[in-house]
Amino acid sequence: MDADLRERRSLRAVDLGLAANALLAALKCTAGVVGASPALLADGINSVSDVVYYVVVRVFMVLARKPADAEHPYGHERLESIGALVVGCFVLATGVAVLLNAGHQVWELVSGASSYQGAELYTLWVALLTVALKLGLWQWTARIGRRTANPAVAALALDHRNDVLAAGAAALGVALGRTGRPWVDPAAAALVALVILRTGVEILRESSQDLMGTQPGQAMGRQLRDWLSAVTGVREVQEVRAHSFGPYLVLNVTIGVDGTLSVAAGDAIADAVERVLHQRLEFLRAVHVHYHPVGTLPASGR
Repeated sequence: MDADLRERRSLRAVDLGLAANALLAALKCTAGVVGASPALLADGINSVSDVVYYVVVRVFMVLARKPADAEHPYGHERLESIGALVVGCFVLATGVAVLLNAGHQVWELVSGASSYQGAELYTLWVALLTVALKLGLWQWTARIGRRTANPAVAALALDHRNDVLAAGAAALGVALGRTGRPWVDPAAAALVALVILRTGVEILRESSQDLMGTQPGQAMGRQLRDWLSAVTGVREVQEVRAHSFGPYLVLNVTIGVDGTLSVAAGDAIADAVERVLHQRLEFLRAVHVHYHPVGTLPASGR
């Protein structure tokens, strides 16, 4: 995919999510306070945090477009993974805050320190509207994340999915709270918080793997070795290491070639390996091929 097209699609996903969350944050917080729904207010607080880290992610994505320089020869795309890490931290902090507040409200109801008669009906409609809107955003953003291989956009898609579950729990809490079970609404807020925390952990795990240079999975590793083994002149594939920079990969490959070949012949095989990998992998930034002699060495090389 063209780099400019990838950037435009990624930023479009961020901008649409930012606008939607700003609207929902204002709507849910207002309705949650005026309509007396702790669950909807918790979901509104979640949307407020979404607005903050969407702005942060957009800044990181713009910075990631800076060209390579002497200090960063492979570019700045790892800032996308750092942006995803920021998303995960914000999600976790929001989940903890919502959980503590919900637990306090449940305790007050159970201990009799507070009285609560249920939320207004319109809070239920606001929660259901959030579910519908976030379902669409989740599917659309996930598709953009797959096409662009952008970890920050993929993290935002997970957050949209998180919001679907959170808004669904809020809707259930409002509905049951209006039927004479007032404790259900703040209990639903606690359930929302648990969903938020789970999503935060998931985002942190995936983004940290990118930053730590986690090696390709077994399926991809086997595929790379199959491609390299099919290159004429490659006797064996000794090692394949990958480093991720945003969606891009830098590969370090060690192969074995006939020990009687000249250096020029070995270089030709290494060039063929590079061509094959660039043809097969769309997001490949660079390949470094090292070859070792295998088999019988000439008398002068013993």
